[in-house]
This record gives sequence, structure tokens and C-alpha cells, in this order.
Amino acid sequence: MNLRGLDKSRLPRHVAIIMDGNGRWARLRGKGRIEGHRRGRASVRAVVEMSRKLGIPYLSLYAFSTENWLRPKEEVHALMGLLEHYLAVEQPKMMRHGIRLLAIGDKYRLPPPVLRTLERAVKATQKNQGMTVVLALSYSGRDDIVRMVQAVAREAKEGACAIEDINEEVISAHMETRSIPDPDLLIRTSGEMRISNFFLWQIPYTELYITPTLWPDFREEEYLQALLEFQRRRRRFGRTDEQITQPLCSVGRNR
Repeated sequence: MNLRGLDKSRLPRHVAIIMDGNGRWARLRGKGRIEGHRRGRASVRAVVEMSRKLGIPYLSLYAFSTENWLRPKEEVHALMGLLEHYLAVEQPKMMRHGIRLLAIGDKYRLPPPVLRTLERAVKATQKNQGMTVVLALSYSGRDDIVRMVQAVAREAKEGACAIEDINEEVISAHMETRSIPDPDLLIRTSGEMRISNFFLWQIPYTELYITPTLWPDFREEEYLQALLEFQRRRRRFGRTDEQITQPLCSVGRNR
């Protein structure tokens, strides 16, 4: 992999990825959908390892949405098995490389063995400081917002906060992503032009990168192209070009 042209001083602090196209990858090759998911694990590994080597501190992966529960039971069962196996296999590697694992979403809908393996990995890696990988599992951006509204409303009702004091900072502090910065770059594979209920609150100024590459084929070279494109963007955060005196691609918006 040739990193020529990549400015390591202007990398995104937080990259989020909608990993799409596993089923289409398998169908194009006359294989079952689950084979595409199996192949996609290698892409996850490649992106995590490259992020770690480059020093990108946060990587969020949209692994399973709330809507994905509507898929055929056989596929969901197989996906849960792959997830459990992946977590068990990768935990020792996460420990060796100082990777902290976080999980967001309605995790308690996961099958008990999968939930136990997930919680074990999260607990084991909680003190690691090399980088943070966030798995969005049974996740819905709207549900995240609904639960935030319920929490803030409950505090207001109990007198813990005044309604007039509710602002962006208060809302962000009650989202599941409260401990991590908003994404600087959101990558979607497979060419679909939609957000699919992912990080609806967190991405108002996130740079979007859409690639036709299907997720099982998304490896280091494709990731590098996304990072290079990110560095070509000028992030104005509502300001004019004249107000920007230096490239801001590596600067996250404070919440």
C-alpha cells in the first residue's frame, strides 16, 4: 500500500463506516448471503489495523441496525454466530494492540451468548488507550434520539435541569456517543446514497464519502482513497472560505 500523498497531520479524528454490500457481493458470485458477511470480516480487520497504524483514534462500524432484525431468521442467526466468533477471536488482538471496544445500540436484543461475549470483550478492553472501536449493534439513530429525549425529560421532570437550560451540549451528553467525538468522515460502501438511520444527531458537519465498492472488497487501498478525498475537502462549519486561514480537515467540531 502506497501512502504517498497522505498527510498524517490532517487525518480525521473519528471515522464512521456504513458497511454495506455483503449480500450483493455474494449474489454476484452465486454464493449465499452469509458468505458475503464472512468475507466482510476481513475488511473489518483491514480497516481497524490501518486506522491503528495511522493513529486514527476513533473508528465506528455500523455492524447491525435495528431494521436488520427484520431479515430472514436464518440470516440473522448466522450473523449473530459470526459476530460472536469474531469477538472471541479478535479480543486477544485488541488487547495486544491496545484497542478499546465500545458497543452502542439496543444490545439486550442480542442472543444471550452473543451479549455475554460482547460484554466480556468490552470489559476486558476498557482500559486500553491505543484506539477506540465502536460497534453499532441493533442500533438506530432515531432510537438513540428517542432515548435521549426520555432521559432529558425525566431529569427535567425531577428538577435536575431546567427546560431553558437544555441545549446542544446537554443533548449530546445524553446520546450513546457521549464519550466520543462526532465523526469527521462517514464512509458508505456499495454506492447507496442514504444514511440508513445511522448517527442522525452526530453527523451535521461530517464529510460524506460514498464508494461503489462493496464492503467485502473494501480494503486498505479503498480506505486510503477515502482518507485522501477527506483531505481535499475544506471544512467550513458554516463559515466562508475567506474566514478559513488553514485547512481544517483534521479538526473536529467541538460539541
